[in-house]
Amino acid sequence: MIGSFSDRNDLETKARLILDEYNRQSSEVCFKSASANWNYAVNINDDNEKIKLRESLENVKFQKESWKNISSQFKTRDSFKDAVLNRMFQKISITGMSAAALPEERLKEFQQIKSTMTKIYSTAKTCAYEDRSRCNLSLDPDVTQIMKESRDEKKLRHAWLEWHDKSGVEIRKFYKPYVDFSNEIARTTNFSDAGAFWLREYESDTIKEDIEQLWQTLKPFYQQMHAYVRAKLGETYKDQITEDGLIPAHLLGNMWAQSWEHIYPLVVPFPEKASIDVTEQMKQQGYTPLKMFQISDEFFTSLGLIPMPPEFWKESLLEKPKDREVVCHASAWDFCNGKDFRIKQCTVVTTEQLVTVHHEMGHVQYYLQYKDQPLVFRRGANPGFHEAVGDTLALSVTTPKHLKEIGLLDESTPTDDYQTSINFLLGMALKKIVFLPFGYLIDKYRWDIFDGTVKETEYNAYWWKLRKEYQGVKPPSVRTEEHFDAGAKFHVPADVEYLRYFVSNVIQFQFHRSLCKEAGQYDAQDPLKPLHNCDIYRSKAAGAKLAAGLAMGSSRPWPEVMKVMTGQEKMDASAIREYFKPLEDWLVLENAKLAQTPGWQS
Repeated sequence: MIGSFSDRNDLETKARLILDEYNRQSSEVCFKSASANWNYAVNINDDNEKIKLRESLENVKFQKESWKNISSQFKTRDSFKDAVLNRMFQKISITGMSAAALPEERLKEFQQIKSTMTKIYSTAKTCAYEDRSRCNLSLDPDVTQIMKESRDEKKLRHAWLEWHDKSGVEIRKFYKPYVDFSNEIARTTNFSDAGAFWLREYESDTIKEDIEQLWQTLKPFYQQMHAYVRAKLGETYKDQITEDGLIPAHLLGNMWAQSWEHIYPLVVPFPEKASIDVTEQMKQQGYTPLKMFQISDEFFTSLGLIPMPPEFWKESLLEKPKDREVVCHASAWDFCNGKDFRIKQCTVVTTEQLVTVHHEMGHVQYYLQYKDQPLVFRRGANPGFHEAVGDTLALSVTTPKHLKEIGLLDESTPTDDYQTSINFLLGMALKKIVFLPFGYLIDKYRWDIFDGTVKETEYNAYWWKLRKEYQGVKPPSVRTEEHFDAGAKFHVPADVEYLRYFVSNVIQFQFHRSLCKEAGQYDAQDPLKPLHNCDIYRSKAAGAKLAAGLAMGSSRPWPEVMKVMTGQEKMDASAIREYFKPLEDWLVLENAKLAQTPGWQS
């Protein structure tokens, strides 16, 4: 443990020495915990689970004892002249107090509940539609592929129900104890509940109101998208779209209806125009998961950013192994030692997964940029920043211009005419705009559970109330309180805050606009340089601007980091509206032609 420095007179010198030692020791403990978590995630078995839980508890015990030692020596820790020092102590205090919130036996119980929920989710198997006795289908890739590719309503319904029943129902009995434990920790740390504890990272008393305002700004565009897609789906599934205007969730190409990109062929405005889905071209050119990561690494280094270190290529898991169970949900890992960074992804060769690769590589690039910060500052300026980095670069990667540049679109393919641009923007909106209400409601749902607004007897009813109200979607059949459909989404049983993804979907367009200006690729007054066609590939100026913000980690409040990266201090929906404006204008006219009134009965 960290020793006493009571013989030192200079309070701030003393504090820095103690924090240096804390940083060294916490990095070592963090490495052991991350390694144990990794070993379990890439090989789910009872022995690895025990080691993971043991190391997690050791980490918590270290934080608890460290804070006890530090706080005994610095009763006036908020009175340092150095603002950065104050910020470090403030963050360490929250970590330390939350670690001390539960006695060891209760902490073990809490860790076991979280581990059990994640294990249920990651190992759940569903039964095949054609042969109900064959019950060996995993979410990835089996059920996910069905949701993407099938147009058989009954098969989609079966896949949706099977997954929600085999995962969510099993998880439900653990969720109320998880909520109680989470709230107990939060209140011990002087937060009103676990939702408020999560929101501390946004460092704003008005964050809920700010998010709601952003949503209200973007809602009219989403409603136009919803109305257009509803009309098009009605042509394929004639008996499924009813007068309430709600879209059945199993028809949207994704298990959670969070992205609708896989129904693009059903809703494409101008089908005779070239598609920017380059999956077939990738396969024809012999793309592998490894090559996809190499392509992404080359994009980052073309901006002057840091290449992936040797440990990344040696230790990452880039494909799903055939000999063991793994947590397939894609994730990036920082092992806290400044050199070991990895990605775990069950990668398949598709355009969608190429975007996911850039997303996860963005996390690792962030880790690399702030690796020399003290451990307590090695995180995103706010949680949304971390999610936005890779997605910002993917906005360039998925442009027709860039796909031509790397040889995935034929040079002769026309990509800058109006109709092709509308197709492209609709494809992007099926991912980015469609996601927004889902990205918001998952945490709104949990905030209202954590603060007691929603009781255990209302878990599923409230979930569908929000899904209908915000997304305009409904379940394919009657759902009751025997079900726990929220638990069929990874981040709920895995105890992962989700607002970060909503924030990311807004600020990545602010980042994109700023970097595009820096690269000379965007000019609001030049119709030949629209924001949606900007590609910052090979722009060292854009890369330098991005790196300047990333290297700060969380050492400054996020508005300061935002200003470095964009010149703005607030989250702002104007960039995303600017990017999609040609499509939004087109949708308004098209919905009028289709006699579609945006909105639904929730």
